[in-house]
Amino acid sequence: MESKSIRSYHSLILLSSILFFLSACATPAWFPIKKGPPHKAKMKELLDKEVILIDRHEYVKVLNPRAHEGGDQPKYLYIPVEEYLSKKEAYVSSALRIEEGKRILSHAPSLSSPSPAVGKEVSSSSVSVFPVAQLKKKVVVAHFDDRTTSADETFGDWLSEKLIKEMIQRAPQTLFIDYQMVKEFLEKSELTPLELELPKASRVLSEVFGIQAIVLGEITGPYVFTTKGTKDQEGTSTAIIKIEMKIIDTLSGKILKTISAQNPIFPTKEKGTFSDEKAKEKAFDLTINDLSRSLSRELDRLDWFCRVAKVEGEEVYINAGKLSGLRVGDVMEVIRFGSLGEKREITGKIQISALFGMDASIGKLIQGEKPNEEDILKLAGRKGS
Repeated sequence: MESKSIRSYHSLILLSSILFFLSACATPAWFPIKKGPPHKAKMKELLDKEVILIDRHEYVKVLNPRAHEGGDQPKYLYIPVEEYLSKKEAYVSSALRIEEGKRILSHAPSLSSPSPAVGKEVSSSSVSVFPVAQLKKKVVVAHFDDRTTSADETFGDWLSEKLIKEMIQRAPQTLFIDYQMVKEFLEKSELTPLELELPKASRVLSEVFGIQAIVLGEITGPYVFTTKGTKDQEGTSTAIIKIEMKIIDTLSGKILKTISAQNPIFPTKEKGTFSDEKAKEKAFDLTINDLSRSLSRELDRLDWFCRVAKVEGEEVYINAGKLSGLRVGDVMEVIRFGSLGEKREITGKIQISALFGMDASIGKLIQGEKPNEEDILKLAGRKGS
């Protein structure tokens, strides 16, 4: 009987030790410090904040400390998440001061204060981008469909990158959106790169990224021809390649233009060591040069537009800003499409009051009716600076 009591006592001690050990290893819910991945800590900091996605960047909505000045000051600012987390205390104390000021003013006679000069920029981001002289069109070049003669060689992604580099020199008023980022977004939206020609994909890319044109292409070749004579042991090579390219207007979702280019074979003639590779490289250079000229002409003819990202009260958030070339004070026409998508109607005008983030802006209605998120915007007048 006594030994039984001793065994029970030891079992109780052992069980208590195990429970104590487990509780020591686990972090209780009420404990102030919890270890976890960085993104969990961020989410904890942002639980009571509104976070929105504009042009693929996350912003935290905070009260504008200068909103009480009136005029063109927006009521809210959208701060990049990283900047907000690093300066959270400053933004929190600023919000408290605003609320305290409201409480005091609610018990005091109203006073009028002079409005700040129109055109003063309110920018919450620390990113500095110099304004450009003209509006820039956003374009995405997808990896070309590679129909090469050899399964061991693929040129699709390399060719699209080479075309972009050529276009940057030839058409500096074009902004090229990273295709990999677009591809990942499409996959999350349950769309595949093969569906880029569909109007649905065009609309999504237009609304989210502000893209105005999609470029798709197919490669046939390169075909290399090598001949060797009795005295020419290394041989002489020539090469030929054909590329077909489609330009899709995201506004209409239709193919704007189909371009085909094929290099002349004689200029690719090469002799000696690695003559086949040198001929192939020349074929690519000649074809891309021809394509870039044609693409530049077509993009010049394309109308510039941007979209309403969000409407909140009197403020209209736009998916174009500094990088696109917009300036504070610019006036935008609000254009609404009819039921068939063809008939267009100007319903109002918006004036840009602030630029923020990498490429976003805020506008206020100055004429007509308030826009909705289905509308597009076009530049009506350059009053900005």
